[in-house]
Amino acid sequence: MKLTVVIVNYNVKYYLEQCLLSLDKALEGLDARVVVVDNHSRDGSVDYLRRRFRRIELVSSNHNLGFARANNIAIRNSRSEYVLLLNPDTFVAEDTIRRAVAFMDSHPRAGALGVRMHNADGTVAMESRRGLPTPLVAFYKMCGLCARFPRSPIFGRYYMSYLPWDSPQPIEVVSGAFCLLRRAAIDQAGLLDEDFFMYGEDIDLSYRIIRKGWQNWYLPEPIVHYKGESTVKSSYRYVHVFYQAMLIFFRKHYGHLSLCMSLPVKLAIYARAAAALITMQGQRMRRFLGVSSRRGPEPFYIFIGSSLMLRRCRNIARQKGLRAAVCEAAPDSFDEASLPAPSDGQPVDVVYYVFDTGIFSYTSIINIMARPRAGRVRTGTFYSRTRIIITPEEIIT
Repeated sequence: MKLTVVIVNYNVKYYLEQCLLSLDKALEGLDARVVVVDNHSRDGSVDYLRRRFRRIELVSSNHNLGFARANNIAIRNSRSEYVLLLNPDTFVAEDTIRRAVAFMDSHPRAGALGVRMHNADGTVAMESRRGLPTPLVAFYKMCGLCARFPRSPIFGRYYMSYLPWDSPQPIEVVSGAFCLLRRAAIDQAGLLDEDFFMYGEDIDLSYRIIRKGWQNWYLPEPIVHYKGESTVKSSYRYVHVFYQAMLIFFRKHYGHLSLCMSLPVKLAIYARAAAALITMQGQRMRRFLGVSSRRGPEPFYIFIGSSLMLRRCRNIARQKGLRAAVCEAAPDSFDEASLPAPSDGQPVDVVYYVFDTGIFSYTSIINIMARPRAGRVRTGTFYSRTRIIITPEEIIT
């Protein structure tokens, strides 16, 4: 078998459904299987997926194993030439996976490969390429020099932002949101380190692959990553797990350094964790006191697609009380300049372009959203069979 796609799910069944629907097209012509490991979801994911996706292999855990351990279960049970680790809160362009596999075939020293990830607003996600967080690289990132001098090969190395976006480039860290791995490289470097419950395991594996003499690559093939829909970033647990992962990586690979080298990095990690917790506590206090109870402008939805999709979306918008408009269009007739504006004249905080995935390919959706524009515009999708609207912040059923 050529490829095994491994997806770890935790309480995001609708995002995962969208991901699997995009995979139906992206895996055409490939000898591939899809394995979903469910980490004890409480949203009915297992039954939901079994009813709708007969061809996937579903592994259901009776407790949350963590990201690394759940992926390892599926990797151990696979025998394919390549393994793709894919986040459930993504969707892939139709040709992305085929082109990624072809690139690996033509570059026999490539051990791992990542792609150009787009945020929900169409912008390119900086974590599509990263450098190894050596003590100096981590220090430059945490003290703000990385953001201040992004084009510098020294200060900007954390995101390797001095590299071009439109051509394949050797990089150091491949994101776990889309990580195509060669079986031979995994066999030499080992599986994901299960000391990392969540976060950091992709950095650690990328580092071990390089140390075994393999190369990690960035390929400018697109996907959309809604970034963190499977985690709750407003929790103390998130802060603890995220910064604990940084400390685990630092202790594992740089614990031998002298105190004068390691202490500033450790202090920076603790300081960032403390700042995040303080900010979080302040937000909770403001909510408790009612400071943030005043609602801002309502979002505005523009439904774009077939006449049948638009009729259904009108009904959903009416039932849910959404500010919305419709635009009948296909990819070859889409004109962003002619999209309708809110009829009530009220201000808009964010606009969602909700595309009919029965008419628009995932490639065309990504290409449209990647265009430069003013204002806050984000990606939404609608699949006629499920009649579910998916946006980065909300699922509307």
